[in-house]
Amino acid sequence: MPVSVLAEAGQSMASFSQGHGLMELSHRGKAFEAVLAETEADFRQLLAIPDGYSVLFMQGGATLQFSTVALNLVGADADAKCDYIVTGAWSAKAAEEAECLLGKERVNVVVSTKKSKHNGDIPALDQWKFSQKQAYVFYCDNETVHGVEFGNKFPFDAIPSNVPLICDMSSSILSGPIDVSKYGLIFAGAQKNMGPAGITVVIIRNDLLTPSRKCTTQPIPQLLDYNTYSTSQSMYNTPPTFPIYMCGLVFKWLKTEIGGLDQMSAINTQKSTALYNAIDGSNGFYVCPVNKAYRSRMNVCFLVNPKTPDAAALEKRFLAEAEAKGMVQLGGHRSIGGVRASLYNAMTLENVEILVAFMKEFQARV
Repeated sequence: MPVSVLAEAGQSMASFSQGHGLMELSHRGKAFEAVLAETEADFRQLLAIPDGYSVLFMQGGATLQFSTVALNLVGADADAKCDYIVTGAWSAKAAEEAECLLGKERVNVVVSTKKSKHNGDIPALDQWKFSQKQAYVFYCDNETVHGVEFGNKFPFDAIPSNVPLICDMSSSILSGPIDVSKYGLIFAGAQKNMGPAGITVVIIRNDLLTPSRKCTTQPIPQLLDYNTYSTSQSMYNTPPTFPIYMCGLVFKWLKTEIGGLDQMSAINTQKSTALYNAIDGSNGFYVCPVNKAYRSRMNVCFLVNPKTPDAAALEKRFLAEAEAKGMVQLGGHRSIGGVRASLYNAMTLENVEILVAFMKEFQARV
């Protein structure tokens, strides 16, 4: 989180309106209603969200959206498949959840990089196997576990205009400008680039809120129905008021202190380029296993001298010494190990340069 946002949030926790902290105020009161309206307005402005799209503030994390998307968008046509593009752990989990809810016969994996251990070796488009009749197409823009990002390399032209494109942007949302009109639905957990955990933001094209899009083989719980949120201004039940407020502070930080998403994108490119250059310029001491074409700007994964017999011990030493210098949580995801530097929006270029300097010093010393 940006330091200035944390400072302002800390003050508001104790005193936001008439001497009361925001978390003490009713979500039905005018003070929070103004927060919610302003937060949505700033979000819409940052992403230039077109008319005809609703913004929903939901709970349950992005993982719950794996269920919500399937139930709300599978449609009544039993011949239509839900197409999933699997390039890492999160898109794989999304496909598995759709199979669990809808049955394997309704889910088609268009392409999967599981055999290459999700290292960004994404097959050429002519090897993708789209369904003949599609309910929707789903992909994850940035796979945090494996450090794989589509970005503007996603083949948008391969998706028919009448097929909704669904995207999990939990770890790349607001890292740069996007063309929202290319999507039927975008969802993102807040805890990477928007705010604290506890809030998930959904951008959905309004025509996808019609009953004909929904699952007809089982009832949809009220809190998993997008219409519940769209018709109640995201206040069917008590929303996570403070996380929404903090998202609003981050949106203002992006607008005023950063200068917008074009500037944020440029900063993010500087950060990731500096770190990848250090890895690639280390003569094999540091190795990024991800295909260069799909390397993530948000999550830089690498190994420490992997060809040596004591690579595991060296990696452990690297992480311990980094932590001793204040660089924490650099360990890779528990499922694959290695080192992972997450360069989300609030991470400064100066901090990345400190990491790069430590990497060079560590290599020279060991």
